[in-house]
Amino acid sequence: MVTIFLETLPFFALIGLGLGAARLGFFPLEATAYLTKFVFYFALSALLFGFAANLGLDDIWQPRVIGAYLLACLTVYLAVMFLAFLRRASLSEATIEAQCGIIGNTGFMGLPMLALLLGAESVPYMLIILSVDLVVFSSLFTMMITLARQGQIDRALPQKLLGAVARNPMVVAMVAGLVWASTGLALPAPVNDTLTLLGAAATPGALFAIGASLADKRVERLGLVTWLTFVKLGLHPAVVALFALVVFKLEPVASAVLIAGAALPVAGNVFILAQHYNAGPARVSATILVSTLISMATIPLVVAWVSQF
Repeated sequence: MVTIFLETLPFFALIGLGLGAARLGFFPLEATAYLTKFVFYFALSALLFGFAANLGLDDIWQPRVIGAYLLACLTVYLAVMFLAFLRRASLSEATIEAQCGIIGNTGFMGLPMLALLLGAESVPYMLIILSVDLVVFSSLFTMMITLARQGQIDRALPQKLLGAVARNPMVVAMVAGLVWASTGLALPAPVNDTLTLLGAAATPGALFAIGASLADKRVERLGLVTWLTFVKLGLHPAVVALFALVVFKLEPVASAVLIAGAALPVAGNVFILAQHYNAGPARVSATILVSTLISMATIPLVVAWVSQF
């Protein structure tokens, strides 16, 4: 446990460094936005392409693993929405709260951290998590918000969703990497070196950006934020563990990565969606802050547990 905590400490130290730099005024919000764009469009895309280029489609297309994670997420998603409706929350608010419950910071935090803690064999399963989040639940969120705002599903919505997925640089990078891997060709040395150099910037850049983005966040509606944090850091990994270990009986490595991936704090892109659609951005912002801080203690606990599988 102590060893794992010390291994995660540098990751959270970089988050703290970004937070401190932003709070002290050395790194303004505008700089954070541009650093995030650099990581999202360039560094993280290079990292994902490199990961995918060394895999095959069979490594990603694992129906039982996908089914276990997807059904676990849907269970938590529906439960959070149901309880939100009991509080008489709107459909938009219930949907964004459900997103908080299952969408973890897989790209910016999970990939680099879990690849170190759980080994290179964790990468295919992290890409599965990322794919489910980006393709399934981003699309589901858009459909639910459209239904809430317009009262019906636009006939052109499927085409719009497909376009949105196709324009996501992380999806493009993964697909491009898998396509290249299918050719059986090695990347030219200069290209590989460039991608390696650029991808190496993803981890420190992403973690620093996470910290800087937390600087302007405040905790409001503490009771609701506490509930959503519990769902993301406690209930979500617990339900994933149930489906992975008991229902689908997945192999130990797959189960370990899915559970650890589910234990990640709420992703920053959930706030972007909440702000864009004006669906409870304050509660989402606070949940990202609180869940990220508390995950400093919970992630080492979860990783220590799943490392015994």
